[in-house]
Amino acid sequence: MIIKSASFITSSALVKQCPPPDKPEYAFIGRSNVGKSSLINMLTGRKGLAKISGTPGKTQTLNHFLINESWYLVDLPGYGYARVSQKMREQWNRLITEYVTRRENLVLLFVLIDARHEPIASDLDFMEKIALKGIPFARVFTKSDKAGKKETEKNISIHNKTMLERWESLPPTFITSATKGLGKDEILDYISETMIFFKRDN
Repeated sequence: MIIKSASFITSSALVKQCPPPDKPEYAFIGRSNVGKSSLINMLTGRKGLAKISGTPGKTQTLNHFLINESWYLVDLPGYGYARVSQKMREQWNRLITEYVTRRENLVLLFVLIDARHEPIASDLDFMEKIALKGIPFARVFTKSDKAGKKETEKNISIHNKTMLERWESLPPTFITSATKGLGKDEILDYISETMIFFKRDN
């Protein structure tokens, strides 16, 4: 897939405020400060499309971007650590849960994981939670350039081993680097391939 156009549409504090569910939708989520905005900008080729911040918890709403006038990319609030109150984190968790379970045009959820770290409980717990709800998802390991090839391979291997202790099989997996453009073609091609599921259901 080639991204010819990408534009910000709206930020929604509630799922009912989201755009009409008339186009396939792909959402991106991960722990706070996992590099989500950088990845979205890399995928779309628009440097300032998603606002990048060094402060964890910057994304607080459901942010819709219209891609090629035909599908939505959605930037979701992060889970895990953020410098916000417990009440605010609970509000985000409710918003995320309602979105992933009720948004009928959501084709796939990309779960971002920092390649520099071994498995983190919040990542594993989140993936298990959405899997039990029957929500299709893929893993995206970010910041592979900062981890280095050997460290990335080692950490992904540990992730796989840890997940297979409880899972029958592993979800689709991508390795990315926002600075080097690694994984861009693979993710966009996967989005192209899976759009058929939206068309089939609608």
